[in-house]
Amino acid sequence: QVQLVESGGGLVQAGGSLRLSCAASGGTLIRYAVGWFRQAQGKEREFVAAISWSGDSTYSADAMKGRFTISRDNAKNTVYLQMNSLNPEDTAVYYCAAATNHYCSDDGCYLSYEYDYWGQGTQVTVSS
Repeated sequence: QVQLVESGGGLVQAGGSLRLSCAASGGTLIRYAVGWFRQAQGKEREFVAAISWSGDSTYSADAMKGRFTISRDNAKNTVYLQMNSLNPEDTAVYYCAAATNHYCSDDGCYLSYEYDYWGQGTQVTVSS
């Protein structure tokens, strides 16, 4: 069973950038599509971006397109989320998740229940 650990969160000023990492242990991520979700305090968890197992296909929420980029390095067993032009509304705990379903690579998975393994999350705080 793969374990996921997020890192790279922190405090940043509005307009700044952060790169989150999602590292896997106990197994290889190459078999999985991987997604990023976020949950702000008092709000439901929402989809941010996802990437197919090969990295050939990516999927992003409309609110993040042009600002956030998902990528992966299967040799390092790691998936990244580059976040630019951050604003206070991006403040949340960011989670990565891995999906075993093949259709998640082919068509993209946008819902939490479609993912099988989750990390503990990393806090991102954007100050105004």
